Amino acid sequence: MSNSIANETINHSKNKEPFSIVRLLTNTYFLNAVSLIAFFLLWDYVARERIFHDSLARPLEVVDQIVRLTQIKYAGTNLWGHIWASTQRIVIGFFLAAIVAVPLGLFMALNKYVNAIVKPLFDLFKPMPPIAWCTIAVLWFGIGETSKVFIIIIGSFVPCLLNAYNGVRLVDPELYDVIRVLGGSRRDEIFHVCFPASFPAVFAGLQISLSVAWTCVLAAELVNSREGMGFLIKRGMDTHKPELVLGGMLLIAAAAWLTSQLVSLLERKLCPWKRTIDNL
Repeated sequence: MSNSIANETINHSKNKEPFSIVRLLTNTYFLNAVSLIAFFLLWDYVARERIFHDSLARPLEVVDQIVRLTQIKYAGTNLWGHIWASTQRIVIGFFLAAIVAVPLGLFMALNKYVNAIVKPLFDLFKPMPPIAWCTIAVLWFGIGETSKVFIIIIGSFVPCLLNAYNGVRLVDPELYDVIRVLGGSRRDEIFHVCFPASFPAVFAGLQISLSVAWTCVLAAELVNSREGMGFLIKRGMDTHKPELVLGGMLLIAAAAWLTSQLVSLLERKLCPWKRTIDNL
């Protein structure tokens, strides 16, 4: 099927190319499968040959440990309870950081007075690693939930604010010129150019913040916790069960990936104008 536009003919049909070894070897899904299979085979070989002695479990042992966690209780909580405990801390800390950091970053970029007040303080605290706050968080808030959420807020805050701030500052100035030529006001510049153009950078910051948040919750739970994925990993370390440690790591990776996909879905809904560049 083809459409004729002026002197151009646009063909919408896809020609089915014949099968070939080259096409198979360069297929994205095939390469993905090869990469994963090679990784797990290498993992199994290293564990079977005891290169790290008895400190690395085989993939099937890790899977078996995860299955057993769904059937038993660890410290009075089953696997889903531990996953929910970590996820709940992530949601609270990440949300509190985002609702403050994103508007503040936007205002810093739009208002020179807000920027003059906030940026020196932000530059002072920005280089500090979030995990360095673990000890002071325990001193301030004890070993309860507040200290864990506080560490997550600290870790999530910087990427959210920084990307919101830079997202506004990197908007193409020519876009503002278009609005001015059309007779638009300062309000039109902000709501019709600034915010839509900066939102992709804002969501990139949210993705980074979410990744940092999972790192922070693990660190917080390793310090002192009776539930959560960090607790399971620490328990595996204390009892020398590498399958429990690796199982906890894989579960955290899966949970982090799922939450990241939710943010990506929200971005596609709120920023349908975002361009994607293929084959890069």
